[in-house]
Amino acid sequence: MTTAALTAGLERIPDQLGYLVISEDGVLASAGELENDEQTAAVMMQMVRTASRFKLPGSAEPPFKRMSVTLEDFVYMVTVSGQKVFVVKRQNNQQEPIST
Repeated sequence: MTTAALTAGLERIPDQLGYLVISEDGVLASAGELENDEQTAAVMMQMVRTASRFKLPGSAEPPFKRMSVTLEDFVYMVTVSGQKVFVVKRQNNQQEPIST
């Protein structure tokens, strides 16, 4: 699969700051703030492996397809598809609740 096919649509995600496409063999594609970020790729893959261990009893489905890691200023949106993990770093535009 070509890099363009792997990253189709990732560039158009609103407020995205960068992305990674990862497989068990390493980073397949990257851009923006995550370009060549092997450390973030390794951390995200470890999180995916850990989360994948939590299977529901009697379920043949994978335990999850998407995961969000929300930090103060940004959020990592992680999607597992086939043998690839797609990570998009987005600006966190979450509004603070209005207290009255």
